[in-house]
Amino acid sequence: MGSVLTEAASTTDKKLVASGIFWNFIQLVINQSFNFILKLVLAKLLFPSEFGLVGMATVFTGFVQILNDLGVGSALVQRKDEHLRNEHYHTAFWTGVIWSILLFLIMSFGVGPLAAIFYNKPILTTIIPVLSIGILVSPVNLVHKAQLTKQMKFKKLAFIDNVSNIVVGVIALIMALKGAGVWALVFNSVGNVFFAMPLFFKATGWKPAFIMDKQAFKEVFGFGVYTTGSNILNYLYNNIDYLLIGKLLGATSLGIYTLAFVLTDTFRGRLMAVINNVMYPIYGKNQNDMVSLKKYYLKVVLFNCLFVFPVMIFFVVEGNHFIISVFGAKWQQTVAPLQILSVSVMFHLLVSGNTSLLRGLGRPGLEMKQQIFKALVFLPSLALGIYFYGIIGAAWAVLLNKIVVVLVAQYSFNYLIPIKISIVEFFIALRAPIIASACSFTITYLLNLAGVNYIIGGLVLCISYSGVIYLMMADELKNTLAGLRKKPVPSVHKTN
Repeated sequence: MGSVLTEAASTTDKKLVASGIFWNFIQLVINQSFNFILKLVLAKLLFPSEFGLVGMATVFTGFVQILNDLGVGSALVQRKDEHLRNEHYHTAFWTGVIWSILLFLIMSFGVGPLAAIFYNKPILTTIIPVLSIGILVSPVNLVHKAQLTKQMKFKKLAFIDNVSNIVVGVIALIMALKGAGVWALVFNSVGNVFFAMPLFFKATGWKPAFIMDKQAFKEVFGFGVYTTGSNILNYLYNNIDYLLIGKLLGATSLGIYTLAFVLTDTFRGRLMAVINNVMYPIYGKNQNDMVSLKKYYLKVVLFNCLFVFPVMIFFVVEGNHFIISVFGAKWQQTVAPLQILSVSVMFHLLVSGNTSLLRGLGRPGLEMKQQIFKALVFLPSLALGIYFYGIIGAAWAVLLNKIVVVLVAQYSFNYLIPIKISIVEFFIALRAPIIASACSFTITYLLNLAGVNYIIGGLVLCISYSGVIYLMMADELKNTLAGLRKKPVPSVHKTN
């Protein structure tokens, strides 16, 4: 009977994973397609300096957004069902609301004026408070999102995210066409939180009751404090480049760098979130089954690489023609950092499931220690890179940081966590996207040297890459698609 139960649970997990990845991928495709078109139009209507102003502001508002979360969402998802009470949700909700009000006041009356003085941009005293309005609203959505994630209802999450982002993007586009300038970008950065709120309430049916439980607070925030610490460190060394470029090089340089980052690392982050959001509750559910966790982790890295590698190769080979043709000559300086950051993304993908794995194992403390070590390497290299080589130096520092991330993760697998993955096992699992990338890069590079149009080069890249992947992974891909359509085996319960 035990083996039947285990098999049924495993089949159900596979179905949930396949369904979750499918709906998260649909969400990504819609969002990325729409956001790309939106960024294209806004880049043509606006100037790099306006993108840079929003980049300056979001360095501060993004950091406070992490403080606003307090690791509550991760704690609620990671906690096992039998240890999760209704009081946990209500306590998390009201604590978040009270905390967000305090943060909003600090941002409006403290951080905004300080940022304006730091960058010598008075308009930031207005931009930062407006962007910070989202801080007030986000705790309202936080518990709902955690509930849907824990229940693996990714179809509803995809619907909410797509609808809110598209509505906000259309409004932002209209604002830009009407001459709103930088305020179109500001609205596009903050507006989706408001439109998502009623959709979350409808999707979960959950309503907060004024319940504050001391024990629930300790249990949720005891886990969340480590997660928040890791998020803070991660945010700092992933955004300190924005801070230093804006301060040392100005808004125009920051705008140019921001576009390169949006096309590469931001795209990587969103795709990683597609699979990692699905896998996090699965890791938590199977945290005592090391064999399953190892298998799931390698699959996460594999599929992240499969989807992102060809995009980054295209930017490396055809980045110059792509930027000039699509965004215009005013964005010419974006090309070099775009190509360097594309390579950095390919390294980062090699550890694309590490954060979710450590949190699923209940090891947020180890994750925070890793972030501290990586920050100690990244910050000096970034400062030196920007000082001597500007935005290109910043991009090289990011690449160095991603290489360090891979080395730290491999050290963890060898010595610090119960899941053991050797370098040989790792590259065997990723041999298909690595070989396909090498082949498609060579072909596309030769076409580029021959003067072939970048659109044709991109099509050839996709065809050659997909062809190699199909030759090496046809059976595995077919099994994955079959698993998406296959109904889970019903659970078998013991009877007395």
